[in-house]
Amino acid sequence: MPQGSRENILHRVRTALGRSAGQPPSEAPPVRLRIPEVDMEARIASLRMRIEALAGATHRVATAEDARALVAGIVAGRPTVASNSPYLAECGIASLPGVRTGIRETDDMRTAAAAAEVGITSADYALADTGTLVMISSPAEARLVSLLPILHVAVVPRERILTGLDELFTLLPKPADQTSSMVLITGPSRTADIEQILVRGVHGPGQITVIIVG
Repeated sequence: MPQGSRENILHRVRTALGRSAGQPPSEAPPVRLRIPEVDMEARIASLRMRIEALAGATHRVATAEDARALVAGIVAGRPTVASNSPYLAECGIASLPGVRTGIRETDDMRTAAAAAEVGITSADYALADTGTLVMISSPAEARLVSLLPILHVAVVPRERILTGLDELFTLLPKPADQTSSMVLITGPSRTADIEQILVRGVHGPGQITVIIVG
């Protein structure tokens, strides 16, 4: 872009903003986060409704033992990889027969996740207002487990269900300080880029099942 054209564009932008050349920007307004008061039962109901509206499946169980039994039925001998989440270990899911776990995000993880039909994770948080799982990448929650297998199963304790993004950013104001990747998963993978036809499972799992414990 010629220098004169660039300066002309910037001059017009400054004029529209009521500013002059070299004037420092004003202070940014304070962040406004509003957390609604929503009891846990209402959060759970909203989370399940939103997930199911996006063609996901949800289950609610009372105990970690119930979660383990439900996951065992879902796996049913299919090739499965699980994240290294301490909560999965607490539920006994990591020790289910046929479930591969304890691997890191390396070539071995890529091979295992690509070959698996089921990927099991927990979630750092779940957002009730949109049915979203918040996955913070770490050695405990490798990204590939929730991205490569056809079916993603997330086992989430009810205490991690938040009202929405405002509450999330109250608890985690600077995600980049904690992780290189924070993924928000809302329903199965889907796209309608080609001929406006909705297709699931193109760039991620085509099925998602969320198990709420408690």
